[in-house]
Amino acid sequence: MKSYLVLICLLLTSFGAWSQSKKDSIAIRELLEKEASTWREGNIKAHADCWAIKPYSRILISTKEGKTIDLDPNIIVNPPANLMGNGGHAIISNVKMSIIGNSAWVNHNEESVSKDGQSSFSYEMRLLEKINGAWKLVGQSVHSYK
Repeated sequence: MKSYLVLICLLLTSFGAWSQSKKDSIAIRELLEKEASTWREGNIKAHADCWAIKPYSRILISTKEGKTIDLDPNIIVNPPANLMGNGGHAIISNVKMSIIGNSAWVNHNEESVSKDGQSSFSYEMRLLEKINGAWKLVGQSVHSYK
């Protein structure tokens, strides 16, 4: 009898943890899509809301030409007028993530399609934290490829 109670408790605990992880993974996926669309729309306020810039935040970008850019994270939440809002859309695929408590990392592929239909491709790794119950990006590494 005791072993059945222990088994039931373990199953309920596992289900609860899986359920929360599932909710978090959906929230993270929605955040990635919001971040991509608000950038292309030029919605500075909504885009900045996707981010929480921390002293350890970092944005590293590798270009198709083999250059590396260490972008100031503050540019993401307060960009110059010509940097964002160029239209188009993003297709995020092959999403893989690890969620541990209030921290997560996500890697995915992204196809960025400009408003004139040109595609560019990147592999991206995103670092996130859950702050006041909401997932926020705190860093990323973007690797463009041909």
